[in-house]
Amino acid sequence: MSLAPYAADPAHSRGREFALAAEGTRGPRSPFQRDRDRIIHSIAFRRLAGKAQVFVAPDGDHYRVRLTHSLEVAQIGRVIARSLTLDEDLTEALCLAHDIGHPPFGHSGEDALAAALAQHGGWDHNEHCLRVLMRLERPYCDAVGLNLSWEVLEGLAKHNGPVTQAGWALAELDAAWSLDLVQWPSLEAQVAALADDIAYDNHDIDDGLRAGFLQLDDLLSLDFLAEQWDAVRARHPQAPQALQLRELVRDQIGAMVNDLLVTTRANLAGVTSVGEVRRAGRPLAAFSPEWAGRERRLKAFLYERLYYHPEQLRTAAVASQVIARLYAAFAADPALMGPNWAASLPHDATGQARHIADYIAGMTDRYAIDCYRRLFGEVPEGLSNV
Repeated sequence: MSLAPYAADPAHSRGREFALAAEGTRGPRSPFQRDRDRIIHSIAFRRLAGKAQVFVAPDGDHYRVRLTHSLEVAQIGRVIARSLTLDEDLTEALCLAHDIGHPPFGHSGEDALAAALAQHGGWDHNEHCLRVLMRLERPYCDAVGLNLSWEVLEGLAKHNGPVTQAGWALAELDAAWSLDLVQWPSLEAQVAALADDIAYDNHDIDDGLRAGFLQLDDLLSLDFLAEQWDAVRARHPQAPQALQLRELVRDQIGAMVNDLLVTTRANLAGVTSVGEVRRAGRPLAAFSPEWAGRERRLKAFLYERLYYHPEQLRTAAVASQVIARLYAAFAADPALMGPNWAASLPHDATGQARHIADYIAGMTDRYAIDCYRRLFGEVPEGLSNV
């Protein structure tokens, strides 16, 4: 399938930070296919299997974690990219890598690290994603990081749009290899960001219902979901409610994807190059105003009823304390991180703080809990609420 003129063309990639000595010797893959494969084979990607999506260290096997969420984002992103004749491999690579920077315990872990590094430039999971991919993950003999293509890295750096004030992590990386932070990213990056929204908006409903944190009657307070629910029941009147609810989630995903495709195609009228996409001054991949409003209402609902649920807030407070105590323990005695991490500890205070944060951010939820148990002789209560 030929690419649209506004798609990112792997044949015209801006390349890699470090030149590959053996490009093309390990199978007939495009640069973006190679990037996707490097991400999948990375240790950082495997660790997503042990990192919270909504629920921390859930006891149930059916709840989503960062890894399963990333796979679902990639599935949605591929469908959209194929429909728009964009580069599917670049889109998939961006979707798979977008959450690699998350620490244990999700946003509560991020808040704890940001507080610990308040005097050292702070901490941000989006910027840490780039730090992992460009510096911390080191599987190759002739390069630092995964050495991904420029288009993957700039798409991850700017998935929410141009960056006018980069934090220390992104600023350091951009100084080493400019990612043109002030321009809009490729359509593939814009699609990946929206695929993320579509996935977690709807799959978090699924997990929230499973956990009992969300109730159907509450969901139906949103008129567009009530309309979808009536349509599902009309099509499948005899089906058990549990199956009807899963049908509702699928219908909602389909409606959002279809709206995005119609709106984006209209926005692309007259666009003939990826350069025009970058210079457009606005995102071209987008929902219609109607569905953008619905998406904002759904997100607000999820924050109120799920993410800020009293049980979730109690768990988040415990998780933040775990990260804070781990950080304090490693700062007091870096040897507790193990010989490799202790031996590479920088000499200056800021470098040490960031080094310790790198170590903690790489932990899975369960590893952080086990580490806490080893150091403090107790298991923190309340870290699994489902």
